Amino acid sequence: MAAKKSNIIESANYLHHQELGGIEMLDASYHKQCFSRHSHEGYTFGIIEKGAQKFFRTGANNIAPTGSIILINADDIHNGEANTEEGWAYKALYPLPEQFEQISREIGGNNTLSPYFPDAVIHDEELAAQFRLVYQVLIESDNKLLRESLLYSLLVKLMAKHGKSRINFGVDKTASKQVTIVKDFLDDLPDVNVSLNELAQLVSLNPYYLVRLFKKEFGLPPHAYQIQSRLRYATRLIKEGNKLADVAIQCGFHDQSHFIKHFKKAMGVTPRLYAKHFLS
Repeated sequence: MAAKKSNIIESANYLHHQELGGIEMLDASYHKQCFSRHSHEGYTFGIIEKGAQKFFRTGANNIAPTGSIILINADDIHNGEANTEEGWAYKALYPLPEQFEQISREIGGNNTLSPYFPDAVIHDEELAAQFRLVYQVLIESDNKLLRESLLYSLLVKLMAKHGKSRINFGVDKTASKQVTIVKDFLDDLPDVNVSLNELAQLVSLNPYYLVRLFKKEFGLPPHAYQIQSRLRYATRLIKEGNKLADVAIQCGFHDQSHFIKHFKKAMGVTPRLYAKHFLS
């Protein structure tokens, strides 16, 4: 008997709204998409609407079934792929750390830092229902006051119910300072074609020791982290209206195809699909 062909169509709709200084949204259905290990400047807050997703986050593998909420902290190394034959569909918001910090200041809490969400997968029907309402309003309503008020309330509830203060169990302070210098270099100059030896000389470390320390502190070796820095730079350039061909070169990618490959494996959409919401 011939194998039954899948009729599942992959789709991804990336949106951008101005609420709370700008928040990105994704409504996607994936079957074969396999996200590489990557990180975001912002958080990922999403609901699995169909199927199930399996993903790595914070040193552990997780499974998120239908109806569950996934939480990924800013800068958390993570990936993702289907955990069922039919794939998975989800809706997600990507709030930034500064948006949480702003909310913390406004509600008068003792901790004005951005929160840490210790659980990668949670089951909270009340929060999930509120999330779906907010998502629908952001798409359908042109009432700015309503949109911002509901989004604000959603993020406050998320912080209050599931957020904690971040505790750092990284490397020792001296080593942490050294690898942070390297991280800052890669963030500030993502397009530079720098060698491992040059980075090691920057902080007076053995190159291979630097790789080990860097991966322990940030979850990726320096070369992989450089790609993430380039992708973050790329999203900023796209939002500013730069041409995609120019973005690839400015960010230090070898060519356009290399850029597209890494972008889709990290963002779930092509650069062109991501850009269309900022170039209209």
